[in-house]
Amino acid sequence: MNKSLRFVALVALSLPIAARAVYAPIPEQEQGKALIYRLGGSVYHDSNIFGAATGEIDSMVYSATGSISYNGSVNDQTFATASYDVTFDHIADRPGKKNLTSHALLARVAHAFTSATNIDVSDRYMISKNPQSLLAGIPLNSDQSFTMNEFNARFATNAGQKTGLVFKYRNLAMAYDTAALAVQLDRMENLFGAEMNFALLPETKILGEYRYLDIAYDTAGNTKDKQSHFLLAGVDYNPGQEITLSARAGFEDRTREGAADTTSPYLELSARYGYAEGSFFTGGYTFAIEEASDVTRFTDTRVNRLFLNVQHRISGAFTASSSFTIEPSKLQGRAGQTDLDETTTRFGAALSWIPTKNWVITGTYDRDHVASDDNARDQERGRYGVSARLSF
Repeated sequence: MNKSLRFVALVALSLPIAARAVYAPIPEQEQGKALIYRLGGSVYHDSNIFGAATGEIDSMVYSATGSISYNGSVNDQTFATASYDVTFDHIADRPGKKNLTSHALLARVAHAFTSATNIDVSDRYMISKNPQSLLAGIPLNSDQSFTMNEFNARFATNAGQKTGLVFKYRNLAMAYDTAALAVQLDRMENLFGAEMNFALLPETKILGEYRYLDIAYDTAGNTKDKQSHFLLAGVDYNPGQEITLSARAGFEDRTREGAADTTSPYLELSARYGYAEGSFFTGGYTFAIEEASDVTRFTDTRVNRLFLNVQHRISGAFTASSSFTIEPSKLQGRAGQTDLDETTTRFGAALSWIPTKNWVITGTYDRDHVASDDNARDQERGRYGVSARLSF
């Protein structure tokens, strides 16, 4: 697999593109060219189109998708990729507007100044009218459509023969369509990071990292804004193309506007094992403080997240894949509000048939389950269906 196609596969597995309504990874085809067009269609049943705790509305959903992507080298030092996806959904039993259009745009440029110094910049813009994952605790049958933009930049260079420096920046902007959600949840997050690493062995790198996170809400920031300082130590282990291991551990010191400050452990663990052509495991665990969907009652939530993805090529034409995430968490109550325990479980499975290099036909199943101390935050949602995609 060439460099550009490896990146396409990575993007497909890590980004929740609006045109894909399944948690499990779907195999990408080897096209062998820079410019690729895709057309697709799907039909599936959604048992809870708004993610409501009670009075769920189920519906058949009929979708048509189109996309264009470019992946190639601009010159010997610069690699660029860009893609645009559009999805047209018809949700037969949705109250009000039944026809929804979602968009997703991705652009990335990676440039190597020298063999030791490089920069990687990307931007992802999404208009999601039929979100893949829905928030818990939102008023009954509320539209959760949103617009999101995420910008990432990474600069790496050497400070010595075995010592490296990495500087990172991420900007995330969230904007919800519904006025009630926009007042509560619209925000901007800025994350800055600086890392120093040392090559202990050719395959083993140890590092120290500092991060600064600023979360600024559009409305009532004096009660919801936050700033965090992270101090982390870690190790990256990469003995070959088949295995990658990464760990970060430390603490987060968080200042909350309008609420008590806190200090909490922070942990990131991730691994990837490619055991055969087209077959791999990825998994990991994180413990972190994240934003809550109900910022009126809760400052934020402490989340334990365990995740596992697997893709297995059964034969040359068939590939099975699955994903599983479980998130035991504790919502941090504001003054006078009790903390709540909540566990979110997400499962996805897919079986894909690739009869030719141009066609992928896939059957999918997704299941969401939220169990909370607050019954109004409980959620059950299931989706199953079939899709077909043509690439050329």
